[in-house]
Amino acid sequence: MAIVFVGIDLAKNVFAVHGVNEAGKAELVRPNVPRGKLGELIARLPPCTIGMEACSGAHHWARQFQAHGHTVRLMAPKFVVPYRLSGKHGKNDAADAAAICEAVQRPNMRFVPLKSAEQQGRLMVHRARQGFVEQRTATFNRIRGLLSEVGIVLPLKAATVRKQVAGLLEDLPGWVNTVIGDLLSEVHRLDERIEIYDRYVAEMARQDHQAQRLMRLRGIGETTATALVAMVGNGRDFQNGRQLSAWIGLVPGQYSSGGKTRLGRITKAGDTYLRSLLIMGARAVLNAAKDKADCVSRWAVALAERAGYWKAVVAIAAKNARMAWAVLRQGEQFVMPA
Repeated sequence: MAIVFVGIDLAKNVFAVHGVNEAGKAELVRPNVPRGKLGELIARLPPCTIGMEACSGAHHWARQFQAHGHTVRLMAPKFVVPYRLSGKHGKNDAADAAAICEAVQRPNMRFVPLKSAEQQGRLMVHRARQGFVEQRTATFNRIRGLLSEVGIVLPLKAATVRKQVAGLLEDLPGWVNTVIGDLLSEVHRLDERIEIYDRYVAEMARQDHQAQRLMRLRGIGETTATALVAMVGNGRDFQNGRQLSAWIGLVPGQYSSGGKTRLGRITKAGDTYLRSLLIMGARAVLNAAKDKADCVSRWAVALAERAGYWKAVVAIAAKNARMAWAVLRQGEQFVMPA
């Protein structure tokens, strides 16, 4: 019988492959496939469904396997763990491949959207820019920590630290002056790199019609729009906007039992970077809503008065995520709320 489902446990150099036929019987069990042989092995198989965990290199292999006519599904590792027969086989690559093969067959399994090479390239721009921002923040904290050792305590605000350190630099003694001067130069270098990457993001937004449509939504600018397009694509991997909102982690966690519904804080699942961008955009929307009279602004202000500032911010971010899904799915047919 032909192989219909294949599970692959990805690694750096040695992969494990597990394939089953229509009856669920293992027809292909290869626990040690070298990296150079994996593509050749999959190319010889008839078109089938291949499952892999969403990890480093998964999208690269998915594109290669799709070129051979296979259907590729990526899953979050936490969704694969329940299918590992740990009591029988233990934790090893072969058991992981078998668990992936079992998980990909489940009808209600949630899959990760496949990214094209262009999407991954754009996402790398965001990752690199965010890395520079984190380095700059760490450098500011290092400056504050070192100066506190010599009795100079500065506030948290980066602009204030930058201004006060520049004024204090000449009065710092010996090696303190050298170290703080070098750290301040590092901050200036990171400022330049971040500014360059901001221009990259703006250029991506100008060239992408999907990003242009997303930017019509209040609270979604160039950075958020390009990040959404890079991560979500056309949104067709989600059945509705609530699924996208849940994927980002903007819905409350449930602790329900015995017919009693208990809703907790947001799950914070998914990508932290994308969620933080939507939250920051929602804050801007709420801050500007007091001076506007449209339906969204009235709803946001009323919600903030009823539920509090931060709950309103999260609700606006979740609404923006749902509308972003509608924009990506419907394109020009999407009608902006009045």
